[in-house]
Amino acid sequence: MSESGIYSLTKFTKLDFQGKSSCIIWFAGCNMACKFCYNKPLTESRGRLSLEHIKEFLESRVGILDAVVLSGGEATLYRDLPDLAKYIKDLGFLVKLDTNGTNPKMIKNLIDEGLVDYLAIDYKAPKDKFKDVTNSGLWEKFQASLDLLIENQEKVPFEVRTTWHTALLSEEDVAKILEDLNSKGYHQTFYLQKCNLVDSSIAFAVLPQSEEINLKQFMGGKIPVEVR
Repeated sequence: MSESGIYSLTKFTKLDFQGKSSCIIWFAGCNMACKFCYNKPLTESRGRLSLEHIKEFLESRVGILDAVVLSGGEATLYRDLPDLAKYIKDLGFLVKLDTNGTNPKMIKNLIDEGLVDYLAIDYKAPKDKFKDVTNSGLWEKFQASLDLLIENQEKVPFEVRTTWHTALLSEEDVAKILEDLNSKGYHQTFYLQKCNLVDSSIAFAVLPQSEEINLKQFMGGKIPVEVR
């Protein structure tokens, strides 16, 4: 097993960092077990790729790719993430971080050191459903990260996104999330992501097919809402 914590590598995408050609480094392991998660094998695994392999690939893409996305699993569980982000930045790439927001100390370090150019934080559920949906008691840490990002949103752009499975979150729950974001001063787009479980046997819960998302009730508010 690799000690790098890196599970796999997507060599090219134009979908994960808007307007940028990127690769994705996927980190193994997670401190949540979200019921809608389709990456259960990744979150319960250990690293498979060496850091040397990743560095060799990145060096071969200088001048070809714009950015590197750090995702998972949960990338902020990787204690040497700042060192890797610095290495990536020194090569001339932009860095995007996908996170569940449960390591505010790591996120603050990355922002303070100028090691991240864009972040996407997953708002899993409102407070009263957070533990049930994520199988974790990490609400306060998530809120600390969200407050930190909103405080720094003029310095480092970020987005908030929620994976909406109608068996887990109601329309009222989404409204609660938007109310919380509005009260904190978030003014970017809020993204609702459709939950498409290709194989429910590898998820953390057996769920029925999610119903269609109706956006009409969320339109016209202070926070723009889009579906992905």
